[in-house]
Amino acid sequence: MSAKSDEMVDVGKVELLQAPDLPMTPDAIFRDITHYFGRLLGRRTVRTASPFLYQAVVYATRDRIMERWGKTRMAIERDHNRRVSYLSLEFLMGRLLRNALLNLDIEAETAEALQRIGIELEDVCDREHDAGLGNGGLGRLAACFLDSCATLSLPVVGYGIRYQYGMFRQRLENGHQVEEPDPWLREGFPWEVERFEFAQTIKFGGRTERRKDKDGRTRYEWVDTHDVLAIPFDVPVPGYANDVVNTLRLWSAAATDEFDLEEFNAGSYTDAVASKNLAENITMVLYPNTATEGGHELRLRQQYFLASASLQDALRFHTYHNGNDVRRFADKNCIQLNDTHPAIAVPELMRLLLDDFGLEWDEAWEITRNTMAYTNHTLLPEALEMWPVSMFRRLLPRLLDIIYEINARFIEEISQRWPGDNDRIHRMSLIREGAEPMIRMSYLAIVGSFSVNGVAELHSRLLRKGLFRDFAELWPEKFNNKTNGVTQRRWLAACNPGLADLITSKIGPEWITELTVLENLRQFADDKGFHGDWRAIKLANKERLAHDIEQQTGLHIPTDMLFDVQVKRIHEYKRQLLNLLHAVHLYDRIRRGDGDDLVPRAIIIGGKAAPGYMMAKNIIKAINNVARMINADPEMDGRLRLVFYPDYKVSAMELICPAADLSEQISTAGKEASGTGNMKFMMNGAVTIGTLDGANVEIREAVGEENFFLFGMTVEEIQALRGKYDPQAIIKADEDFARVMQLLESGHFNRFEPAIFDPLIQSIREPADLWMTAADFRSFVDAQGEAAGAYMDRERWTRMSILNTASSGRFSTDRTMRDYNEGIWKADPIKLDTQ
Repeated sequence: MSAKSDEMVDVGKVELLQAPDLPMTPDAIFRDITHYFGRLLGRRTVRTASPFLYQAVVYATRDRIMERWGKTRMAIERDHNRRVSYLSLEFLMGRLLRNALLNLDIEAETAEALQRIGIELEDVCDREHDAGLGNGGLGRLAACFLDSCATLSLPVVGYGIRYQYGMFRQRLENGHQVEEPDPWLREGFPWEVERFEFAQTIKFGGRTERRKDKDGRTRYEWVDTHDVLAIPFDVPVPGYANDVVNTLRLWSAAATDEFDLEEFNAGSYTDAVASKNLAENITMVLYPNTATEGGHELRLRQQYFLASASLQDALRFHTYHNGNDVRRFADKNCIQLNDTHPAIAVPELMRLLLDDFGLEWDEAWEITRNTMAYTNHTLLPEALEMWPVSMFRRLLPRLLDIIYEINARFIEEISQRWPGDNDRIHRMSLIREGAEPMIRMSYLAIVGSFSVNGVAELHSRLLRKGLFRDFAELWPEKFNNKTNGVTQRRWLAACNPGLADLITSKIGPEWITELTVLENLRQFADDKGFHGDWRAIKLANKERLAHDIEQQTGLHIPTDMLFDVQVKRIHEYKRQLLNLLHAVHLYDRIRRGDGDDLVPRAIIIGGKAAPGYMMAKNIIKAINNVARMINADPEMDGRLRLVFYPDYKVSAMELICPAADLSEQISTAGKEASGTGNMKFMMNGAVTIGTLDGANVEIREAVGEENFFLFGMTVEEIQALRGKYDPQAIIKADEDFARVMQLLESGHFNRFEPAIFDPLIQSIREPADLWMTAADFRSFVDAQGEAAGAYMDRERWTRMSILNTASSGRFSTDRTMRDYNEGIWKADPIKLDTQ
C-alpha cells in the first residue's frame, strides 16, 4: 500500500472545496431536472399526475439554494452575528416551489426548461402538497416573517415542529365537517435536509434530586426521566434576489430506544415498539384535541419538546462559536416567542443555565430576561394558556420548581412596589390558586421577557389598558407594538402574476422589495385605460376561482357577481354567523320579490373548525344547509350564491384572494388581534367591509374612510353595553332581522334535522353573547347595501380597488421585520462574501 493511501485524514476538520456555482440558464436547469428524474428517481416516462417530475424540479432548484445556504451559514459564523431564534408552534408554509423560483429569479428559466418536454410550470407547482405545519393566521404570519427576514438579510432561524400529519384535511359530509389525517409527508418532502448530528435529548417525568457540588453549593438534578430524541430537519428559506438563505429547523420526535428485541422475541410485539410509538406521538398531529386529558397532556409535551430542543440547539451553536462561555448568550442571541405556546422556554432556559452550565440564579435570570421577547396574538382570555400544576409536577417536575421560584421572587417585587396590595398579587401571580392550581403561561412569558409586543395599534393598546394592565403599570418600558404584515412576494407577485406584471409595467419592480412604492399607483386611479386593464385581470382571476369551485363543489358561479369573501379559521368571534344572517336576509328579500335592486352576489366562506369546537362546527353545518337551499332555488339563479369552500389552506388562499371583490373582516371589535387575511385581500385590490378591530383600523386609516365599508360598534360602545345588552329587543325592533330569525327558527333550512341549529339560534338571542352578533346586524346589512351600490358603479369600484392596492405598502412584513429588528432584536444584517 502506498504511503499516500496510508494517510489518515480527519474529514471532520477538512472543509471540502466548493464546486463552482451552478448556472441559472434554461439549459442547465433542464439538464439537472432530467438528471434527477432519470438517475436519482429512476423514472423514464413523465406523468404529471405522479410526484416525480415535481420532485426532480425541486432537487434542481434546491441545488442552487444549497450553494447560497452554505455561504449564508459561513457568513453568520464568520461575523459572529447576533442570532435570532423564532420559536413558533406553527409555520404554515404552504407550497414552496413557486416562491423559491421567484426569490431565486429563475421562474422564467424553469418554465422554459419544462416546456421542452411539453410541461407547464403551473402543473408542476400544483402537484406540490401544502406543508401541513400550521392552522391559520399565526402559522402563516410566521412563514411570512421568515421570507421577509431572509430578504432583509437578517440572521433569523425559525424553530418549529415537523408534524407528521399536521392540520387535518377537511371533508364535508351532509354539511358537517369531518376531519381526516393529512398525510402531507407520504410522498416525501424534498425540500428538507435531516441533520441527525444535531439531535437533542428531551426529558419528561422523573423527579428532582438536590445535591452539593464540590464547592459546597446546592445543585439540582433532574433524574429518572423518560427521554425522547428531537431530530432536526432543515428547510431552506431563500431571500428575494439577495443570495441569502435562512433556515427553518423542524423537530421530529423519536425514541431513544426504538425497538426492544427481547420483548419482540418473547412475542410481545406491541410492547417491543411501545417507547417508539409514545415518542412519535409528540410530533404526530398539530394541536391534538385538548377536550381529553390525553390530548391536553400531549399539547404540553409538544410545547416543551419545541422549547427544549430549540434552546439546546441555540446554546450548542453559541458555545461552539463562542467557547463554552454562556455569559454572553444574551448579547449574541434573542429568542422571540411567537404567542404564548412557547412560553415554557422561560423556565427551560433557566434550567439549562442552572443545571447544565452551573450558573447561579441571579446570573441565569439576568441572561434569560435579556434574551426572551414575547409576542402576544390574542385578546381572548381563554386563549391565554394555563396548565395544571399537577400536570407539570408529573411531566416537568424540575421546571415546576423553577416556576415556583420565579413566582416567589416576582411576588416579592410586586410587594415592594405596591406594599400590602394583596389583590394585585393574586391578579399577577404566575400561579392561579384554587381547587386545581394553574400556571398562567402568558404571565410567565411577560415576567421572563425584556419585550412584550402586540400586533396592531388597537391590540397593543388593549393589552396595555386591559388584559395586561397590571404588568404594563409595573414595566411600561417592556410594552410595544409591531403591526403585522404579509409578504408581497407570495401574496401578490407569486399568487397574482397578472396584476404583478401590470403594476411593474407602470411603476417598475421596486415594489417587490419596497412595498410602499405601490403609492405610485395613485396616479392611475382615474385612468380609464388602466381601469380596463385592472378589471380584465380581476375577471381572469375570478374565472380561475369559479372554475376551481365548480370542480370541487359542482356549483357554477357567474363571474359578473360580486365575489363577497370570508375565508379564515371558523370561530364565533370572527362571526361567520353574522355573514350567514346576511345571506339569509338576501335570500328572504329575493323570495319576497324585494330583490330587483340587489347586486348579483356570490358569498364565499371557507375555513376549518377545531375538532373539539362544537359551536364552530355547527356554524359550518348551518352555512352548508343554507347554501343548499339557496343554490337549489331557481329564483336565486344569477342573483345569489352561497358556497362553503372545502378544505381551506394556503394554496386555496393563493387562488381566492386575487379573485375577491369584497373582503369580509367582521369580527367583534376588540377581539381580533390583527388579522392578516385583510392585508392579503387589500394588496390584491379587494375592498374591505369591516369593524374597527385589529389591523382594520390601520387599513382604513391608510386607504381612507371613503374606500372602506365600516360598520358595527366600537370597543368602547361594546364595553358600555355589557350587562345591558338585549338582543331580543333588537330582533323585535328590526323587521328584516325578525324575518331572518323566523326562517331559522321555523326549521326552513333543517326540515329533516330538527333542533340541530338551536344552539346557534340561542347564541344570537342570548344577552350574555360575548360576540354581540345581533347588535351589529342592522349596521352590517346597511354597510353591505353601500358596498353593493358602489360595486354597481363600475368606475367607482375600480378606483376603490386600485387605491386599496396602492395603500397597502405599510402592511408588508418587510416593514414589520424592520420594526422588530430596530426595536427588539438589534441584529446586524448578514454580509455575504462577494468574492
